Amino acid sequence: MSDQTFDYDYLIVGSGFGGSVSACRLAEKGYSVGVMEMGKRWQPEDFPESGWRLRRWLWRPGLKMKGFFNIRPFRHALIICGNAVGGGSITYANTMLVPPDSVWEQGSWKGLANWTEEMPAHYDRAKRMLGVTRNRILGDADHLLKDMAEDAGIGDSFYRTDVAVYFGREDEPGGTPADDPYFGGEGPPRSSCLGCGACMMGCRHGAKNTLDKNYLYLAEKRGARVHAETRVVDIRPLNDRPDGADGYEVTVERSTAWLFKQRRRFVARKVIVSASSMGTQELLFRLKQDGSLPNISDKLGSQVRTNAESIIGVRFPGKDIDLSRGVAIGSGIYLDEHTHIEATRYPSADIIGLLTTLMVGGIAGWRRILGWLGHALRHPLRFFRMLNPVGFARQTLIFLVMQTVDGSLTMRLKRNWYWPFSRLLSTEGDRIPAYIPQANDFATKAARKFGGSPFSLMSEILFNIPFTAHCMGGCVMGDSADTGVIDSDNRVFNYQNLYVIDGAMLSANLGVNPSLTITALAERAMSRVPAKADLTRDPVARQNAEAQAA
Repeated sequence: MSDQTFDYDYLIVGSGFGGSVSACRLAEKGYSVGVMEMGKRWQPEDFPESGWRLRRWLWRPGLKMKGFFNIRPFRHALIICGNAVGGGSITYANTMLVPPDSVWEQGSWKGLANWTEEMPAHYDRAKRMLGVTRNRILGDADHLLKDMAEDAGIGDSFYRTDVAVYFGREDEPGGTPADDPYFGGEGPPRSSCLGCGACMMGCRHGAKNTLDKNYLYLAEKRGARVHAETRVVDIRPLNDRPDGADGYEVTVERSTAWLFKQRRRFVARKVIVSASSMGTQELLFRLKQDGSLPNISDKLGSQVRTNAESIIGVRFPGKDIDLSRGVAIGSGIYLDEHTHIEATRYPSADIIGLLTTLMVGGIAGWRRILGWLGHALRHPLRFFRMLNPVGFARQTLIFLVMQTVDGSLTMRLKRNWYWPFSRLLSTEGDRIPAYIPQANDFATKAARKFGGSPFSLMSEILFNIPFTAHCMGGCVMGDSADTGVIDSDNRVFNYQNLYVIDGAMLSANLGVNPSLTITALAERAMSRVPAKADLTRDPVARQNAEAQAA
């Protein structure tokens, strides 16, 4: 309404790839922007030196762990995610890959736009903003992966990853400081990559192109305000207009407080939910079930995908190599057209070794567990050496396996028998494969050839539950509320002035790391928003924008 006082033109829930892009572009267009971020703001010197520093690494504020890395267990998967100003970019592996064009012909977004013609320009803009470049540092893990691929007859599929990392000039040593190399002096100073491999533990050297150094940094320079350690708990339409035509009242609380939550309310013309796939689904489920936004599509929580991932690898106890050096994910290979492996590092995180065990194949269930126990009895020394986490990061070549094969599960917010006290986000549907035969076969043969021991994760062996860092979907695009939660312009069906722009919008299995695609789709969504000055000067433009929002 004309007499309503608004705190922000746009209030954004979350500061990850969708939220930061939205904040930057909206601030550039003259809108007042507020960003509510549940996680903390991090400075390079604040990052933990080791994964054993659990209070500074893991995000469990109820246990006074206020880090940036979170593992959420579900019946179908253990899902890794990030919580920080800058979202998952603080702990992600910098990998920026464009998926094959075939993904636009799959899933619920098929036919909603001319994706293959539209998206290249948005990918290019996202790459420029994120400083995407070809990896220049190959460490022992990358060379070893290449040797393994050549031995398997697929050496020609080896490639260096495209990464969001500042490497500096080729004639300069790593660690060389530089004034802003990306935005003509508007961005922060940087320092070139040392190849320490600690990207996922938080870059302490200023080389990793996290969102707080590009999109979000520029958004704040243009007036956007970031509210850190702030959780959104309610979004309610104003003035008894149930479709949100007059805007929204947003209630927030202190995410890291135990008792005194410091609840506040903000009023915004428009709201963009960008809280990550899981965070967005959980928030919207609560708003739908509690009656704040009851008309959200019943498709909420459907078509959740994980890139059909598996984490396996080969450990080389006692070898005189350091597989932790390099870029977090510096190279990859293709086993076949559907199966993609990346060489992954997690230095200073020997603690992850506690999650691994000797690899065993076979069908999931008690037979696989018996096979695993049989391995332990036949190879007790290898078995117990694998259980020792000391030296894991230096000795281990981790394989992140991803597939483009489509498959999905469903998420619901409900009370479970094991925790009837509150509603929890839960998974339903068919199991996601925790065993990818061709990847396990590659790791087993490579270990035998190169003198290592293949491993799987404990959760995959004992519970048939894979790890994934790439939870996607749940608020997919559709042509109506019967087929999706949002339309192809990211507008929530049945509501005005309400958008979802984050990993929840992804509507097909990408088969590659999704960060670049989320960024590009956010750029596409923001390209459709007119500048605020245009709306002020031109009533017709305002009417057209309001019609589009409706």
